[in-house]
Amino acid sequence: MRLSMSLFTKFGSNLKEMRIIVCQTGKESAGVREFINKHFVQIKQANPSVPILIRECEGAQPRLYARYGFGKEKSVSLTNATADDVLKHVTGHGTANF
Repeated sequence: MRLSMSLFTKFGSNLKEMRIIVCQTGKESAGVREFINKHFVQIKQANPSVPILIRECEGAQPRLYARYGFGKEKSVSLTNATADDVLKHVTGHGTANF
């Protein structure tokens, strides 16, 4: 499982930075926290040159931001998302071509 996960999470060269906003205690962020515990290390190992930032803020609504070349930025709400939903968003934004 770990080997195949690494193959699916290699990001495109157009992605410059990824930020994940999460609340440490809020129930809306539970899936994001689970994603971080289950998948973050593997994704970071597969993409060592891409800054992937986890920003914890009490009371914040969970959100994913992806910054691409030429200042293009996309974001998606992760409110009440499961860990698998978060993984789909992260890999989708990581491999997008803008």
